[in-house]
Amino acid sequence: MRQPPPVRRRRPKIQLLLPIMLLAASVVTATALAQAPGIRRTVIQKGEVSVPGREAVVVRVELDKGATAGRHSHPGDEIGYVVEGESDLLVDGEDPRRIKAGESFIIPAGTVHDAVNVGAGMVKVVSVFVVEKGKPLASAAK
Repeated sequence: MRQPPPVRRRRPKIQLLLPIMLLAASVVTATALAQAPGIRRTVIQKGEVSVPGREAVVVRVELDKGATAGRHSHPGDEIGYVVEGESDLLVDGEDPRRIKAGESFIIPAGTVHDAVNVGAGMVKVVSVFVVEKGKPLASAAK
């Protein structure tokens, strides 16, 4: 008589759990700075670029009336376009600059900066970040 094969218990494979845990950690890290009151950062798209070790991240940023983004920097360049409203862009080592709907700005990698909504309503910006893969999108300045 032939015996049935032993019952195999399914165990979660570490190969499947590890990427899920890393993704969850990166989402928490990427949104940690976005949790400041009055600011919302929404990742629209991420993708490969021609520079090895870097990726492009397209983000919609909304800053409530009177709110500030908080002093921070990015592990890559930020290229932004103001869709709505106006804000003061405060870049360390530079004079404050008022940016309004229809204008753009470029902030080099690692440069500490802040934005303060000085307009009558919400500020909406679309920014493209070309950043080092695996690093948080933004880090609070010390």
